[in-house]
Amino acid sequence: MTSRQAMIMSMLALVAFFTPATFTHAQKPDARIIRLAELEINPAKVEQYKVALREEISSSIRLEPGVITLYAVSVKDHPEKVRLFEMYLNRAAYDSHIQSPHFKKYKAETQSMVRSLTLVETDPILLGSK
Repeated sequence: MTSRQAMIMSMLALVAFFTPATFTHAQKPDARIIRLAELEINPAKVEQYKVALREEISSSIRLEPGVITLYAVSVKDHPEKVRLFEMYLNRAAYDSHIQSPHFKKYKAETQSMVRSLTLVETDPILLGSK
């Protein structure tokens, strides 16, 4: 092995050693559960719904290691049309999430506020963030 090859091998070993563990999610995209939730909220209950949703998302991110991402937005100029982007590490993490006390509380509190709910299962193509 030449000194140049040895240097390249050493650099590759250092890169592999210092690569953050967070890249393990990208290595197994098929295991992740990624879905979109499309909700229609009773317009008279939108603010009350937002309070419950903020509490649920905050608790899920803080308490559940398998909950990777939860984003909530509303359609421009239509606050009653809520869209959620959800990403879970795997099926077990999702199953654990829907059995959590904070999720059950959210569902119970918001059941009468939600006029419709559509869950869209997805396959990731490319997920990026900065």
